[in-house]
Amino acid sequence: MFIQTEATPNPATLKFLPGKVVLEEGTADFRDPEAAADVSPLAARLFAVPGVTGVFYGYDFITITKDDADWQHLKPAILGAIMEHFMSGVPVMNAGADGQAMGDETEFFDEADETIVATIKELLETRVRPAVAQDGGDITFKGYRDGRVFLHMKGACAGCPSSTATLKHGIQNLLRHFIPEVQEVEAV
Repeated sequence: MFIQTEATPNPATLKFLPGKVVLEEGTADFRDPEAAADVSPLAARLFAVPGVTGVFYGYDFITITKDDADWQHLKPAILGAIMEHFMSGVPVMNAGADGQAMGDETEFFDEADETIVATIKELLETRVRPAVAQDGGDITFKGYRDGRVFLHMKGACAGCPSSTATLKHGIQNLLRHFIPEVQEVEAV
């Protein structure tokens, strides 16, 4: 099994491409070993590597976030854990675990803004999320209130030094261009 790695804009995060489907639908974001313990055997295995502080699954990639440990020391152990997992035949997620629900809260917005919210979601799905997935992360809609869009950043995007620029100069400008009612974009 050959596993490729890619750098992300977040220096504390590295994207691993196992050459297989990781998660058929949605994404899963684990921020601590306890959250992964009963849900994902692979995430539990990855958290066993000293220095791993976050595990994120996309369709065909795994994004790992580390503490102040050096990638040079972590990368071989992470590659080994991923390879062992896929060779074992154990599923990435336990039966009944829903990837998209990992860490997601319910959305909030006024019913009168339903058309605006639908347009925001469409723009996020078609223009933002594919680009963010290339960098090993994901951004999902959380809410809309009084011209403010609230987004949840996951994977490489969570804690990324350039995430503020992505939000304010990229996503905010895009949404303002297509939806004049949007005044501001914030991460939650």
